[in-house]
Parts: sequence; structure tokens; C-alpha cells
Amino acid sequence: MREFISKYYPIIIAFVAMLYSIGLGISGDTESAQYSAHWPGTILLFAIALRQRRTT
Repeated sequence: MREFISKYYPIIIAFVAMLYSIGLGISGDTESAQYSAHWPGTILLFAIALRQRRTT
């Protein structure tokens, strides 16, 4: 389980951010939902960039 989390933590965090944005949209706070909708993509892009910089 620890290996799974250490490998897929960016996807898990991005999924939680997506659920947060959807929850805001459903509750009616559309401005905050649109703002936070960009977080999952940004998290995944930073994860890709960091993994490309690793040497091991």
C-alpha cells in the first residue's frame, strides 16, 4: 500500500482537488469552483515536471 501511495500520490491529490471543485459547484459557489478547477491539472503538470527531473 505504501508503494502505491508513493507512486500515485499526485493523482490522488488531484482527484481530491477535483472533488472539492465539484462540491463547490454543486453547492452554488461557481466562482470558487471555476478557480479551483485549475488545481488538478496544475498538480499533475508539476508532478510530471518533478519526475522528469529525478535521476533515480
